Amino acid sequence: MIERLQKVLAHAGVASRRHSEELIKAGKVKVNGKVVTELGVKVDPARDRIEVNGALVQQEQKRVFLFYKPLRVITSMFDPQGRRVVADYFRSVPERVYPVGRLDYDTEGLLLLTNDGELANRLIHPRYEVDKTYVATVKGRPSPADLEKLRKGVKLEDGWTAPAKVRILSQDDIHTKLQLTIREGRNRQVRRMCEAVGLPITHLIRTKLAFLTLQGLKRGEYRELTRQELDRLRRLLT
Repeated sequence: MIERLQKVLAHAGVASRRHSEELIKAGKVKVNGKVVTELGVKVDPARDRIEVNGALVQQEQKRVFLFYKPLRVITSMFDPQGRRVVADYFRSVPERVYPVGRLDYDTEGLLLLTNDGELANRLIHPRYEVDKTYVATVKGRPSPADLEKLRKGVKLEDGWTAPAKVRILSQDDIHTKLQLTIREGRNRQVRRMCEAVGLPITHLIRTKLAFLTLQGLKRGEYRELTRQELDRLRRLLT
């Protein structure tokens, strides 16, 4: 796949994107034997010979992990405030994996991390409409009209949402557990949808992405996707 040179270097674990740009501008990178100093150059890592300071750049093995993100963890590789980030759980993984999309600080559940940029882009692209399933604990007892609004689409400040699949899992006099499946990925979308119909969320967990679930994982644990799961996922994204 053709990509910008600095992106290829970053994905190969040579350096961060910014540091890779500095290496290029300093004339320390060669492509097919020629020094490259321009940042706009695109290369095919599968075909082009790329060297940094005379050393051949080997592309990282593509890996995809399913992670059970705990509450109060930032979906980021670094936080200037020193809070826990998802990268803290992957220090022993030699490849530079990044989160696919995001889960809010106050939301737990299923999150994928990968160094496969093409797969990540397809997973978050609206064209492919990947199902994302959540269990939301809300205050009160939603009426049939409330549920119907969620199913048809809710008007938010950034426009109408697409229809959602919604069903009641359990309820008592104080709270109701709803299962919601959406295909969009707007910021804090499930929370905003529920708040828009008068159902503030007290707890939110993403339980499923496409066919993938949290089965067998505890909070803070992860596992690598199997070859069969990766093949099935890629078929969904074609």
